[in-house]
Amino acid sequence: MLKKFIRYLILGLGLYALIATLVIAFYKDDPQAMIWQDRESFNKRYIEKLSLDSQTTLNTVLDYLGSPDLTFAKRDNEQVLQIIFYRTQHITSDGITTMDECTGLLFKNGQLILWGPSAYSKYQEENR
Repeated sequence: MLKKFIRYLILGLGLYALIATLVIAFYKDDPQAMIWQDRESFNKRYIEKLSLDSQTTLNTVLDYLGSPDLTFAKRDNEQVLQIIFYRTQHITSDGITTMDECTGLLFKNGQLILWGPSAYSKYQEENR
């Protein structure tokens, strides 16, 4: 009985090793899919931790998150308003990043003043 158990154990471990080797050898990741999914999650986690303190500037966000997916800016004599969008949720698998898949971060003169769904509305209201 013990011999039979050991035989099945060895057979099971061998089968496990064979399957693991085959998966490692032949399973192909889609690195682009993993990159955008990981990036989306990373952006979302970072944006959730933002605060309206003096440390949150456009440059610090760009340094941490890199180039935004979408960006708009306008300037008048006194101020520069810039809204940048980072992808934070997947909606449609069409290869195009749209504003509804992103979270906007609104900056006035390089300082974060608002983020989230209302950021773009505020951007449009300012300096009409």
